[in-house]
Amino acid sequence: MQELNRHTATVKTYTERIIQFGEGNFLRAFANWMIHEMNKKANFDAGVVAVQPIDQGLIKMLNDQDGLYTLYLNGIKNGQAISEHEIIDCIQRGINPYENYTEYLANAENPDLRFVISNTTEAGIAYNSNDRLEDAPQSSYPGKLTALLYKRFQTFGGASDKGMIVIPCELIDKNGDNLKRIILKYAADWNLGDAFVEWINEDNIFCNTLVDRIVPGYPRDKMDAITKELGYKDNLVVEGEQFHLWVIEGPASVKEEIPAEVCGLNIVFTDNMEPYRTRKVRILNGAHTTLVPVGYLYGIDKVRESLEDDVVGGFLKDAIFKEICPTLDLSKEELDQFSNDVLDRFRNPYLEHALISISLNSTSKYKTRVLPSVLEYIKRKNELPNRLLFSLASLIAFYRGYRENEAITLKDDQSALDFFASQWATGDIAGIAKATLSNTDFWGTDLTQFDGLLDTVTNHLENIMTNGMKQALRDL
Repeated sequence: MQELNRHTATVKTYTERIIQFGEGNFLRAFANWMIHEMNKKANFDAGVVAVQPIDQGLIKMLNDQDGLYTLYLNGIKNGQAISEHEIIDCIQRGINPYENYTEYLANAENPDLRFVISNTTEAGIAYNSNDRLEDAPQSSYPGKLTALLYKRFQTFGGASDKGMIVIPCELIDKNGDNLKRIILKYAADWNLGDAFVEWINEDNIFCNTLVDRIVPGYPRDKMDAITKELGYKDNLVVEGEQFHLWVIEGPASVKEEIPAEVCGLNIVFTDNMEPYRTRKVRILNGAHTTLVPVGYLYGIDKVRESLEDDVVGGFLKDAIFKEICPTLDLSKEELDQFSNDVLDRFRNPYLEHALISISLNSTSKYKTRVLPSVLEYIKRKNELPNRLLFSLASLIAFYRGYRENEAITLKDDQSALDFFASQWATGDIAGIAKATLSNTDFWGTDLTQFDGLLDTVTNHLENIMTNGMKQALRDL
């Protein structure tokens, strides 16, 4: 069977305009797919040079396939469960700077280069005091990028039109700001001069971003069937869900250079990313956390099955639309669209999420993902969000460690497990509710101070323990 490369596939070549740190599954299923779409639909003409950011990686395999790979997108699209695939051809070549640093640094001399994209894991945007300009290569990603930018600054004499738009995808807060801060620290450490610092500040744009797409990665267990379907051998097949969101915080000029809108891509350009970050944490992550103890104690094991159940699915929809969305500041249209997208993602028949696997560290997850909605709801409406508090009561019941007579494998900080074990040993439901809600180590505040909250949670917990989750949820 023939192997995938530029001799066996009909694909295009593009001008190298993007240097990308990272060649893993996420960038190939997320950013590279979007670049591919813009190349196809908007003549973006943006070829990618992929750089391997660490010593071990996939660059050799990528170069063996001339930068080509097949992407499968599986999920709900326009209300239908759809699996579709195509060859992505925007990566022109890959470079391993640990084997060929000269080739890596030569990219700085390319006048067409305009964008930097990266995903080097959350640990990638970090300062390493041992990095030096003369290293070949520097060990850290920011060190490598500083060396490249300095070479570019020198090559073009600090020309203002040769600055870069830097769009990191690492999952840390203020990723662009942090990357820039480290680069400026290297500039000081390495004595690169005031003119270089001014060029970085004035002529390069560092964007903060929020990225969202589930990428399960290489479908190892399905490869025999996939290879048969494709009719060629591809060692870099990657799977992703249909949903995608890229929020890019930066000046308006960035939007003018990236033709996302005409391609129908869900890329949001904004000068303030925080409402979008809050929306994701409260709705997507918050819905997961709200659902887990309720759905699991109800007798359901998977997220998708929870949505398909009228009672549990109805509970979750009401929690999102009636109690979480009213606490957020974006338009109702945007919140409704995002919420419906989240529900479609939960229904995705191609991705099975076990509720028990999402239950890891549920107490801290409730604090960061759900409790802000509870407190904001109380503040705005001067009443209690009944469903979110039912979920809190369910969480306390979940930490008893049993689903009816079946033991639950609880995973949390030992201090949290010890707390619940000692509480449930008392058998005093009202006392357990009060002790949990007043535990400031859990919530950062004493929740019994809010009028009616203790009574509401206690009543829900007593109902769950006395009548079972199915009846308690129906009573709700």
